[in-house]
Amino acid sequence: RALQRPHQPVAGDVLCALQLVVGGAEFRTHEVRGWRRVVLWPFGILLALWGRTWRFEVEAADKARITKRDEPVEIVLWHNRLLLSPQVFRRYRGKPLFALVSASRDGAWLAAFFRTVGVRTVRGSSSLVAREAVGALTAVLKAGHDIGITPDGPRGPRYDLKPGGVIVARRARATVLLLGLECAAAWRFRSWDGLYLPWPFARVRVRCIEVSAVELMGDRAAVVAAVARKLTSINADHVAARSRS
Repeated sequence: RALQRPHQPVAGDVLCALQLVVGGAEFRTHEVRGWRRVVLWPFGILLALWGRTWRFEVEAADKARITKRDEPVEIVLWHNRLLLSPQVFRRYRGKPLFALVSASRDGAWLAAFFRTVGVRTVRGSSSLVAREAVGALTAVLKAGHDIGITPDGPRGPRYDLKPGGVIVARRARATVLLLGLECAAAWRFRSWDGLYLPWPFARVRVRCIEVSAVELMGDRAAVVAAVARKLTSINADHVAARSRS
């Protein structure tokens, strides 16, 4: 297995896009280019303006944990809170964040959209290239940058925490911040994850649990189960998801 250098390096040696060769077969990293990227900008601007109306509520202890910037962290949140995450990162972290996005065509649209809201991407979450994706994210953390992971993505099942995020944090010996976002007034999409979009001026409760590198050691299955319980405990669903037709 070989990892080719990306065509567009970001922040020194940090990887923004990956091209992966696995067992001699090349896996293309799809990109959105030209007019397709242009049409995403209005949506990014609209979401940014929409998000600025949300009223975030965070207790002092949670705020202290999420604003602590003395070391890079892995931020973990459920996939259906993705639309809220850029505002949280902007308000409380104030530094670049890298998110893992699939190298597929669908992932290309998400990566392009993330760029419009200030989130950088590491591409390559396919199960066939999981080893290389873990290595890339570990390198980002060791370079001093935050990363964001949705452990039940990209296709679910909803709230099923996969072990990749734990593996990355263990290899980088990094602290994990479990992010809880609860909103009482929101629309939920008919998607596999029941994606949240809070109403304008909705109140959003921000909660955060810190998991140290030491706590991540030990039996992997037990650690993954413990992390899943903690993440679930701070992400109550006050709005029911609509069933898919």
